[in-house]
Amino acid sequence: MNHAIATFAGSAASPSDFPADGLPEVAFLGRSNVGKSSLLNALAGQRGLARISSSPGCTQTVNFFRVGDEMYWADLPGYGYAKVPEAVRRSWDRLASSYLVGREPLAISVFLVDLRHEPSEGDRTLQRFLDHHAIAYLLAASKADKLGRDERGRRLRALRDGIGRRALDVIGTSSQTGEGIAQLRRAIHEQVLAFRRPKTPPNPGPTPP
Repeated sequence: MNHAIATFAGSAASPSDFPADGLPEVAFLGRSNVGKSSLLNALAGQRGLARISSSPGCTQTVNFFRVGDEMYWADLPGYGYAKVPEAVRRSWDRLASSYLVGREPLAISVFLVDLRHEPSEGDRTLQRFLDHHAIAYLLAASKADKLGRDERGRRLRALRDGIGRRALDVIGTSSQTGEGIAQLRRAIHEQVLAFRRPKTPPNPGPTPP
């Protein structure tokens, strides 16, 4: 993963547009303007991979990026932007749900929250959704560079005890300084490798005489 080039693979407005080649997929989830595009660029080490907009609510499709022959990254629409019309918000919710629930190639989700703020109601709703559907996720706490060391540590502990208590890991990240990016990259890579390993069938036990 460290040396694979990431390229934009296309946008999906409906499930029929999702990739069909079976490569493992990593979903990136979070509220509008939480820093998903910046994080994708930092993980890829490519400044212009994902488009960064100053206007929240820009992503209205699932945007797929292919990382060599290893995986896809799926950038899902953000939530929680009040100026988005209700009909558009419902459409986004349906698209995200149709992707996340029962998506066989989905290896792991990366759930972003802003470390500077308490989790929003939208964050808590997503956490309950992921837990209810048993969707494994890593919690990436973005914009960690905006806090001092003591406050950063306190907030990370609160996330581990709260909204991230069922996450596989809780990682403070900064797309500006690179903090936590290598750690998150390794965690994603480990989950994708585990996903790709052949599943061992259960031992049926001895054959009765």
